[in-house]
Amino acid sequence: MMAWTDRHCRYLHRLYSPNALLFTEMVTTGAILHGQDDRLAFNMEEHSVVLQLGGNDPEELSKCCVIAEDYGYDEINLNVGCPSDRVQSGSFGASLMLQPELVAECIKAMSKVTNLLISVKCRIGVETNTSENHYTEEMFREFISLICQAGCDRVYLHARKAILGGLTPAQNRAIPPLNYSIGSRIKGLCPDLELIINGGIKSLEGTKSMLDWADGVMLGRAAYHRPRILSEIDRELCGTQIRDERSIVSEYARYAEDQVMNGTKLRDLTKPLLHAFHGKKGARKFRQMLSDNVALSNNDFDLIEKAIEQIEV
Repeated sequence: MMAWTDRHCRYLHRLYSPNALLFTEMVTTGAILHGQDDRLAFNMEEHSVVLQLGGNDPEELSKCCVIAEDYGYDEINLNVGCPSDRVQSGSFGASLMLQPELVAECIKAMSKVTNLLISVKCRIGVETNTSENHYTEEMFREFISLICQAGCDRVYLHARKAILGGLTPAQNRAIPPLNYSIGSRIKGLCPDLELIINGGIKSLEGTKSMLDWADGVMLGRAAYHRPRILSEIDRELCGTQIRDERSIVSEYARYAEDQVMNGTKLRDLTKPLLHAFHGKKGARKFRQMLSDNVALSNNDFDLIEKAIEQIEV
């Protein structure tokens, strides 16, 4: 969810769900260590929040873990599931699944320097255009065994293979078929492994069906495009009362005002709001108002409250 789940988006999602575990965008170790990335900052209201790291050097990853703990993160996640060409060119993301021993070394190094939970986000496998890299379920089981022995506490499993070369990241979210059964079999073989399933889950019903065997469900674009689903899942699983969506967006408007006063561009704050009120009357006018270039350029933070008025009660 790079360029999507920034701290403003996470603040909004926390208002929808008091109980969901929130993830940062994937942040590279190089950006952190060379001070080129301001995405480490987060709002205290976001807790519990996970720092998602991209990297392949055990020493660099361990240094980033120390920094993450100082920042106050609740968990550190190593992403070995991202299939983008840019990530592949840096030899991390999904390409690391072809180097399980290196992933294990990274996990060991990370675990030694922090008491925070260390997790891995991965795919059920990878495929490349070279036959020697054909990835089997047996290889995946060995990968899981290695990282768990190295100190991985939790696995977030995107239930489709990553195709390295020839497909865009968007195609990698649709073309490889979903295969939840591999995740189910892995959980059966490793009952002590905390396994969170991800990929193609778009509804409360879909979430509940996965919990027949998985320890949890991870939502990405489904939550971004219809954030109210987070409230629905919270009510079903945690008994949390669903807040009126207008009150959620109004509270976010007050947050946005504070952020604008501190120098944040209003355009960056309205982006995660564009999918609020999904399916409700007036949602289109709401989005249109939040896309007003003049108001956005002028940092008119009253824009959000004015847009809320377009939603029919």
